[in-house]
Amino acid sequence: MANKSRVFFLDLGMSNMKDNKLAGRIMSCNGDGSDLKPLVEGIGTAPDGLGIDLDKKQIYYTNMGIPSTDSGFISRVDMDGKNDTVIIPQGITWTPKQLTLEPTTKKLYWSDREGMRVFRSNFDGSNVEILVRTGQGDASRQDPRNWCVGIAVDIKRGRIYWTQKGPSKGNQGRLFTAGIYLPEGESADNRSDKKVLLDHLPEPIDLDLDAAKNVLYLTDRGDPPFGNTISSIDLNDPAKIQKTTLVKKLHEAIGLALDVENKQMYMTDLLGGLYRANMDGSEEKVLFPDLGDLTGVAVITGGPARCSSAACNGDLCVH
Repeated sequence: MANKSRVFFLDLGMSNMKDNKLAGRIMSCNGDGSDLKPLVEGIGTAPDGLGIDLDKKQIYYTNMGIPSTDSGFISRVDMDGKNDTVIIPQGITWTPKQLTLEPTTKKLYWSDREGMRVFRSNFDGSNVEILVRTGQGDASRQDPRNWCVGIAVDIKRGRIYWTQKGPSKGNQGRLFTAGIYLPEGESADNRSDKKVLLDHLPEPIDLDLDAAKNVLYLTDRGDPPFGNTISSIDLNDPAKIQKTTLVKKLHEAIGLALDVENKQMYMTDLLGGLYRANMDGSEEKVLFPDLGDLTGVAVITGGPARCSSAACNGDLCVH
């Protein structure tokens, strides 16, 4: 019997603008699409990526701000939508995109698109580190090949993975890896352990990792047949890195979250779709066809997220 899952996802809020302002939301539903509810509404700062701290029942999410300005920031809010707090203020990260939480080291990792960087910090936003920098200045910022978007972390093997999306539908996207820690004596600008795993990708966006099997999953927003897809990438043989397309015909594919326990994955696209499929791509199901302009997604399954309160009736807790 499958363990019950709870899905959290972001609505950018372009389709429901109010007074010419974005009306972004954090939303949640069960893994089968039931019990859909908004947790936070009225986010006007372009929410994009999110992650869950199960221990403290908190949601972390990035705010892109206005991409032409250094106005992005990162927030944290309780699962019940209360205590929304900025932990990475404006002026540190330009356009934060996907983020991921590494629970054993209590570290937050994220990619910064127009900032052209990959970051790490403590969960409370302290001790901010730049792990990768792909360019500096306005000239470099105009080149989408420098834009860092997706992020995944393998703490066991000591690796980070990130995407650089390239021009829209341009087939110039790339997937990179490097060590979790900078090599001694090197900087984020010139680290020698940085490696391209795949290139000429249509427009790679978000990542998630099945760490037990050492398989990476990728959303790609580019043109069909290889874009607007979900793919897996087996990392076990460095000499044979290739991607396998699992799901096709999404509509501007963005978010991706693996439910490894149930062997399922959840996906979002900018046309508002929330989808579920098995991790091999089979049994794809549209949970919702149009909920706005969906971006980041995360999933929690059973275990520490279960709640014994009367309000939750033994289900996964969101309060």
